[in-house]
Amino acid sequence: MEYPGLAARTGGFSYGAPHAVTIGAGAARVVFLRSAGPDDPDAALWVLDRDSGAERLIAEGPITSYATDRDALVAAFARDGELFRADLTGGTVGAVPTPGPVHDPRPSPSGRDIGYVTDCQGSATLRVTGPDGDRLLAGEPGNAWREHGGTISWGMAGAAAAAFRRTRGWWWSPEGGQILAVRTAGAASLHLLDLDGGWVDVHWDRETYPYLAQVRWESGGPLITVLRRMQQHGLVLSVDPRTGETQVHAELADARWVEPVPGTPRHLPDGRVLVGGELAHDGFDARCLFADGSLLTPPGLYVWRVAGTLPRDGGPAGSPDLVVEGTLGDPAVREVFRVRTALGGGGPEVTRIAGLTGHDGVVAGGDLIVAGVRVSSGDTVVATLGSSAAEPPYHPEPVLERVTDRRLPAAVLYPTGYVAGARLPVLLTLGAGPGHQQVRADPAAWQERQWWADAGFAVVSIDPRGTPGVAPSFEKAVHRRLADVILTDLTDALQILLGKHPDLDLGRIAVRGHGLGGWLAAMAVLRRPDDFHRAVARDPVIDWCDLPAPIAERYLGDRSDAADVYAHHSLRTAGASDALLLVGAELPGCPSTPAATLPEELAFLCSGHGAEVTRK
Repeated sequence: MEYPGLAARTGGFSYGAPHAVTIGAGAARVVFLRSAGPDDPDAALWVLDRDSGAERLIAEGPITSYATDRDALVAAFARDGELFRADLTGGTVGAVPTPGPVHDPRPSPSGRDIGYVTDCQGSATLRVTGPDGDRLLAGEPGNAWREHGGTISWGMAGAAAAAFRRTRGWWWSPEGGQILAVRTAGAASLHLLDLDGGWVDVHWDRETYPYLAQVRWESGGPLITVLRRMQQHGLVLSVDPRTGETQVHAELADARWVEPVPGTPRHLPDGRVLVGGELAHDGFDARCLFADGSLLTPPGLYVWRVAGTLPRDGGPAGSPDLVVEGTLGDPAVREVFRVRTALGGGGPEVTRIAGLTGHDGVVAGGDLIVAGVRVSSGDTVVATLGSSAAEPPYHPEPVLERVTDRRLPAAVLYPTGYVAGARLPVLLTLGAGPGHQQVRADPAAWQERQWWADAGFAVVSIDPRGTPGVAPSFEKAVHRRLADVILTDLTDALQILLGKHPDLDLGRIAVRGHGLGGWLAAMAVLRRPDDFHRAVARDPVIDWCDLPAPIAERYLGDRSDAADVYAHHSLRTAGASDALLLVGAELPGCPSTPAATLPEELAFLCSGHGAEVTRK
């Protein structure tokens, strides 16, 4: 049998597409990574010169990440632990000697120096190399962190950072004379390091607010967001780079949990601080942007992230428009908008940028927007980045719906060329589970699902409560009752879909997911075997106590006073069934395997209810 859709499972159809885009030099250059295509996934470093429209290869791969100076004159990257410095105008690349393997190298804003982290597996240290030589800026190598039996690291994001989508552990000051660095010793602390050896600590109540969720330092002083352990309250703080003292700019509060908006906080050119937050009173239920307390986005716009700024034609100096990814109306459709920041009457002003979607990986800088391969200024396409990505094999046409009185986003995908009248077994896809949309108006999201549909299933996707993109209350209704709420939404939605799609055979429902989606797939079969009949769970979460505390406690509350809630959400207490296949995990009484191919998953899901496996 041939399985042409297998490559879609691993993102193979994105190989060869430009990504990791940086706009620099006043939008004169666009820097990006691109591989040669699906057969050669190692990405190389490229530059597009705006004036000539020509692309230049700067450095061969494999390069997984890079960083540039302020004007995109210099880039730094690591390859096999070795540091490289690239001249983006002259095209020369040279290795820079370092005393150890290099991680996360970043040029200073002027390009004079390069900072980097080394010894990431032990006591990570932060170093700077440049014309004055290579020197240790911060680090305590070999120093036992005796109180907790660990080690001290500098410049690393830290174990809790991923829960808040913070991927970095250090930042250059806009002038390049200081570095703001995370020190991890159990909890994360922040410190301002002068290149001449002086330093000051950043002061906030770290006992009350232990989580460092967001950090940004692009102009003025640093801005940080810190959260309480239960994440129901947070502070947006500005940091004085001379003293490390902090000032509160905004408070974030929610009875369930606070959800900061990526791309915020940030300084606007007029000195105001942009903050992402939520309106949850006076009838509002919205995820919005504020500048010093003034609402910038209408309540109907669900804000996903802030991608950058663009100058506003005819607008006052220092008041650019924001470029925002958001949802306006249909949660399956993520679009790109310009949001006015200038003060004025008439309330928030938002303009849709035609032809762009939030699935294009939008980057804004200077007067340019890069979305996918399109480089545009205003309504003019100034360049098109080359791409050798393979064409997706399928042209899926899912039927998108809103179902039940809760208006749950849902979609049904039929086999290619399907003729109505024959009952089809149902495959319910859960993906990565809570916190991740399944119902999206993006053809790339349906490639693998079309493969499953063509194997003989009606593929159903449902975004139950707990999924972002609809409204804050919709996302947070699962607090401390995640499994019960989601399984109820899934079963209710399937019953309503049957009325719209009578060919769905709800007597043959298979479920699959990975990670938390795998946990949910297993929970569906174990807790509700009358509704869900067979499941594959890849790398499922067996027990929520095994998850990082920020993720587990966001959904289920404090572990110390919610033992019954955690037990209720554990697969260890959910029973056993031979209708559940665990991949990469084990549970007594359930079949398991260390690994499984897609065809092996298909065979298992079909074996229990006589579904016919087909392949064109």
